[in-house]
Amino acid sequence: MKTKPLIYIIDDEPDICELVAQELERYDFATQSFYTGAQAMQAFNRQLPALCIIDLGLPDMDGLALVKELYEDKKVGVMILSGRNSLPDKVLGLELGADDYISKPFDARELVARVKSIVRRLDLMEHVNGSSQNKVVARFADWQFNSQTLTLNHDNGDSLMLSSAEAETLLLFLRAPQQILSRERLLDEHASPFDRSIDVRMSRLRKKIELDHKNPRIIKTVYGAGYMFALPVSWQ
Repeated sequence: MKTKPLIYIIDDEPDICELVAQELERYDFATQSFYTGAQAMQAFNRQLPALCIIDLGLPDMDGLALVKELYEDKKVGVMILSGRNSLPDKVLGLELGADDYISKPFDARELVARVKSIVRRLDLMEHVNGSSQNKVVARFADWQFNSQTLTLNHDNGDSLMLSSAEAETLLLFLRAPQQILSRERLLDEHASPFDRSIDVRMSRLRKKIELDHKNPRIIKTVYGAGYMFALPVSWQ
């Protein structure tokens, strides 16, 4: 029997935790709820979940600090669920490594749909990592991207780790180089066409691979159409 994906819900409001847990468990997810960041950190040492749903207003720490630590050290999926719905908070959360950001009040069905989307993406990356395909390393310009480890390695020795969302976006480009990809194709299937997450993701990727991210030569914007990975790609 397939193991149910485990979701950690980290929010100091028990009613929110209960609502989210009930809705997720209806769709065959396992859940655990924590009311402080410290409780969640202790749980991480015992078992890593597939995804964490994190409120930014935790009583013992800023939820953004927890998002950053999960991105840098744990490599698990992260969704922010917060009443802090200003654009700077959303952009910062995505910049720090969150896969998605939902503002309170929220629609439970939309939350479940977005959780499913992230978990599917993580499952896809795990499948790629565990596949027996020989060609798992893509080379372009002075970079190599390893789809098994989600790392970018430069010829000068620099090595960068990508989040699952960044890696998925880069893989879409590397599998279709020198082709225009629409925003709709690059966005998660449940995201709004006006979702800023793709803009943040493009910005993060460009900062990592472009010599001048303000004048990109690798990932180019095709106004009115989408984006294009402008370089040829070879797979090893």
